[in-house]
Amino acid sequence: MSVLDHSSIQLLCFGFGFTATEVARQNPEISVLGTTRSDVSAGRLLPNVDMVRFDGVSEPCGLSDMAETVTHVLVSIPPGSAGDCVCHIMAEKLSHFKNLKWVGYLSTTGVYGDLQGATATEETPLNPSGPRGKRRVDAEAQWWSAAKQYGLPLHIFRLPGIYGPGRNQMVSLQKGKAHRIVKKNHVFSRIHVGDLAKILSASMAAPHSGRIYNVSDDMAAPPEDVVSYAAELLGIAPPPLEDFQTADLSPMARSFYSDNKRVSNNRIKNELGVSLTFPTYKIGLKALSEKP
Repeated sequence: MSVLDHSSIQLLCFGFGFTATEVARQNPEISVLGTTRSDVSAGRLLPNVDMVRFDGVSEPCGLSDMAETVTHVLVSIPPGSAGDCVCHIMAEKLSHFKNLKWVGYLSTTGVYGDLQGATATEETPLNPSGPRGKRRVDAEAQWWSAAKQYGLPLHIFRLPGIYGPGRNQMVSLQKGKAHRIVKKNHVFSRIHVGDLAKILSASMAAPHSGRIYNVSDDMAAPPEDVVSYAAELLGIAPPPLEDFQTADLSPMARSFYSDNKRVSNNRIKNELGVSLTFPTYKIGLKALSEKP
């Protein structure tokens, strides 16, 4: 059932990927515009979605029409070395959108850096460990500055790892790409894309401009445990355990183990009234394993 059961909503998604697609799927009554760098037919598998080109350099086609009709804007394009291209190109223009009620920026829990297993709340100081986290901190600052300058109804969502249909450890196992890397006392938080879309929809339905929301399920866990459970669901042997120090990992893969923290999700529950459909990775993976 759609959370945003409102035909007057038009959502503009900068970056129509895994998350934006799920938001559109969950809310068939709303009109969605998604941006793409190339194939404008990419989103048309969903009847409520149309696509427009946005190359990250100039404004998207049809901007004047959007300014008349768009009510909500979701930004999921990651920042580059020069900053957030959507903010740079669109912030001032969004101030002229006549009916704009909500701007959502998808950031990362990586902005908190390494907490050595402690729990991050929205008030935890930002202390990113690597360049990707630093870019996100800079992008958040860029958006906050623009929101203040142009009066934008900004909401920031800090996300952990996202999993769901077609993107989970069962798929990785089937492709032979899963590893059970062990780093003592190390945990990750995660969120099922279905719950992420539910959280974003709840915020769009009840905007609270200037708010930050941590997003995660209820069960931070060692990554090797998730792989083991996925293998159990598939009825196959899990890959061998590998010590983090000696594992053959790419620099990118190794960088994910720099941060060890849990993520508090109290605010999305208490303020947005969200009840997670998949509060643990076990519930989420089991549901995915049962889908035809």
